[in-house]
Amino acid sequence: MQTEMTMELNADFAKRVSVHAAQIDWIASPMPGVDRRMLDRIGDEVARATSIVRYAPGSSFSAHTHTGGEEFLVLEGVFTDEHGDYPVGTYVRNPMGTSHTPSSVPGTTIFVKLWQFDETDQHQFSVDTESAEYADVSPGVSALLLHEDPREKVTMERWAAGAVVTLDAPDGLEALVIKGSFADAGEAFAPQSWLRLPRGGAATVTAGPEGAQVWIKRGHLAVPPTTPR
Repeated sequence: MQTEMTMELNADFAKRVSVHAAQIDWIASPMPGVDRRMLDRIGDEVARATSIVRYAPGSSFSAHTHTGGEEFLVLEGVFTDEHGDYPVGTYVRNPMGTSHTPSSVPGTTIFVKLWQFDETDQHQFSVDTESAEYADVSPGVSALLLHEDPREKVTMERWAAGAVVTLDAPDGLEALVIKGSFADAGEAFAPQSWLRLPRGGAATVTAGPEGAQVWIKRGHLAVPPTTPR
């Protein structure tokens, strides 16, 4: 009897991990015209996964149900499904049990996380992070709250040029550069660069000369991730 193989990529969540996705190759998905840059992954095609996914112009993905939930952020182009069109900067949460048929006429690139929802989280929504109002939270830092529950907090942050920002991760943290850049211990992070800090981790980063816009998720690694059932 053939058994399903399990891929493990950056699956040790006790370690700091960084991936500069813009510098790595695209990997074809099972659907023509849809490619991926994998950041972390536990599982096969059904996987707890964090990826950057690119849809070629006119491409589509088959209808599917989010058994483990899905959240994504549109990085380029326009993402479309039966619920609407989502331009650059749109953040979307699709809880467990929701379904859709994605496509893109002009092409699109999204940052997406799969199989990482709590089963009690049933709030489906989208946020336009480009037009929303950000609040000042510390010198040189403004933030937009995207989602918060007892398990995790998701924000979009704008850091002024040269701002020094402390990232504390008592229960883990992920950060993805959307625009601009920052540096951490001599390592340069540009658009599509991704940083994951383990529980108890911390980093003091410095925004680049153009500042930075960064998507951040905190608290979601309090419970060790597992392979999807």
